[in-house]
Order: sequence, then structure tokens, then C-alpha cells
Amino acid sequence: MVSHAHWKLARDKKVAQGIAHDAAAEKLREEIALRFDLGQAVHDRRTACGLSQTELARRARMTQPQVSKMELGGTMPTMALLVRLAKAMDSSFRLEPDGEGVRVAFTARAAEPEKESGGAGAARAAHG
Repeated sequence: MVSHAHWKLARDKKVAQGIAHDAAAEKLREEIALRFDLGQAVHDRRTACGLSQTELARRARMTQPQVSKMELGGTMPTMALLVRLAKAMDSSFRLEPDGEGVRVAFTARAAEPEKESGGAGAARAAHG
């Protein structure tokens, strides 16, 4: 029987020789990293908004376990879901290639300036 230490040593030798490089495995590692980055971005924005997972799930038409699983990197959300999440967190969403990885961010939307249309709102502002 082969011990764990022996198996690890054999694997390390293959890596050192370049034999263990597998394009499919590398692609899987990149996808896993992206899932974790997306989950972290959702978590960071959700907590910055003061939302619970349950409230975010309600706003994004999801379940709380789905939000939890996504935040832990357990799923790859669709673009439609990312759009719903951005709206639910009053955010914009950006996915940007960055060197060897991808930068993911949900950022707060800038407050929209009041329209100066000459309507009642503009009149009130002008008079007090």
C-alpha cells in the first residue's frame, strides 16, 4: 500500500518535471477561483449594504441557501443572476480580466442628480 507521503512525493516530482500540467485541470482551477471571487464580491457588497442573506435572496428572487452556496464559491452564477443581484444590492457589476485572473466587483451606484426640468421640484428648491 502506498502512503500519502509517498503519493505526494511522486506528485511533486511530476510537477517539477512538467508532466502534471494538464490544461483541463488548469481551466478548472481558474473557474473555481472565479467562483470564489464572485462569491466574495457578493458577500462584501451584501454586508456593506447591511443586508442579510435572507433579504438579498428575497430581493434577487433566490433562496437563502442559494445565496450562501454562491458566497462560498459553490456555484457559477449566470449573467441573468448577476444582474438581479446587482439590482438587489443597488449596485453596478464589473467583471474585468486582470493579468492572469479576473477582477470582480459590485459597486454602489452613484446617486442620480435631480433633474432640473423646471417642474415643481425645481420650484421648491429655488424658493426654500
